[in-house]
Order: sequence, then structure tokens, then C-alpha cells
Amino acid sequence: MSLIPGAEPFSHAGGPVGALVLHGFTGSPKSMRAWAEHLAAAGLTVELPRLPGHGTSWHDMAVTRWDDWYAEADRSLSSLRERCDSVFVMGLSMGASLTLRLAEKRPDDIAGLVLVNPAIHTERKDRHLLPVLRHLVKGFPGIVNDIKMPGQDEGGYTRLPLHSAHSLQRAWEAIRADISAVTAPVLLLHSRIDHVAEPSNSAWILANLTAEDVSEVWLENSYHVATMDYDAPLIFEQSVEFVHRLAPRAAQA
Repeated sequence: MSLIPGAEPFSHAGGPVGALVLHGFTGSPKSMRAWAEHLAAAGLTVELPRLPGHGTSWHDMAVTRWDDWYAEADRSLSSLRERCDSVFVMGLSMGASLTLRLAEKRPDDIAGLVLVNPAIHTERKDRHLLPVLRHLVKGFPGIVNDIKMPGQDEGGYTRLPLHSAHSLQRAWEAIRADISAVTAPVLLLHSRIDHVAEPSNSAWILANLTAEDVSEVWLENSYHVATMDYDAPLIFEQSVEFVHRLAPRAAQA
């Protein structure tokens, strides 16, 4: 198994407040490393795992499913909870989907959520054919490097494994059904123009969250992979401010 350059997981032992950082579907830790390093520099204990099947070849991902990705995120959260007084979970795209699911299943273990261009549905017309197509075709052309800034590479796949995509769609159904279970504070940042996760994703989440502390930030100069785009510094700064507001011990550290 050969890793895509930059797709290695990242771990940092910092202070008593932790951050779990989760990358997106067909992506890799490369898309989140700068964010994770910023959080580490702010004194947080950070875990950025490489989700199963990611960061190598799309053929490796084709045999993985939502349960595999969630299990790795869940394991990483447990690891941070053992070492930290409080933990924040932050995700991009499918990483944000995982973040929401963790908050639904483990509300007592999460101090806050940071969602960047979250995905909980798709408007693609071929989504209705996916249950059948996945048995006929292994993969479709993927949507990778949806980044406005030139010269960026998120370390993702150019092919979309259809069995994995179908599994993700089934997971979205469960996330939407249980959205009222999210009680932790939420910071949601989303791009005006996103060619992967339509704006209706963030709109639906904001309309259906019942958590009392919810903040929305528009990203005016980025596409989907905003963590590697022009608005990345804003995401990094806003997430640290969010943590400091909710966990003062992080600011002291």
C-alpha cells in the first residue's frame, strides 16, 4: 500500500483540550493538515486520522463502507477523551457528516462541532440510479480539487467508488433522521460557491439543528475544499476562537 504524498495522519500532544479533525470522502489528511497544525500551534491536543481506504488508491476505498470510516473516527474520539478534559470535533464535507454522527451518538463526549461545507445529501440526478449502478460499474469520475486557489492538491481520488458512495448515502439518511440529537454548540462555515456539496446541505442543517448555540460563517472566496483555499486562514482563526470561547482552559494553555 503506497500513500499519496501528504496523506499521512497527524497527531500532536498538546494541552487539556483536544481537537479531532476529519477529512472528506475520497480525500485524505492532506486537505486538513494545515488546519490541524494550526490547532496544534494554538496548544490543542490534535488527532487527524487517515480514514480507512483513503489516501492510497480508490480501489482500496471500494471495499470500505461508512461503518469503517465512522469506526476510525469513533476510535480517535475515544483516544482523545482519555487524554483531554474536553474535545472538539471538526470536519470537512464527509468529515463533517462524521462529526454530526459522533455528536448524535456521543453527545456527552463532545464540547463543540466545527463543520466546513458539510454533506448530508446530494442533488445529483444520478443518485437515484446508484443502488443499481453500483452493481454494474465500479467507479465514476470523481470530483477532486474543487479549490479556487491555483496550484493546490488535496490528495484525493479521481475515481468515485460506487459501493462506497451508496454506503455514504445510506449514512446520510441516518444523520438526517437523528439531527435533533445534536446538542453541542456548532460553528458552520460554508462556501458561496461549492461544486461538490450544494448550499442546500448547510441550509438544511441550519434549519433542522435544535442546538441552542449555532453560528454560521460564509466563505466568500473558496470552493469546496475550503481548508486549502483562500478562506483557510478564516476557518483556522474562527475555529480557535470557537474553542477558546467554550473551553477557556485552551486559551490559558
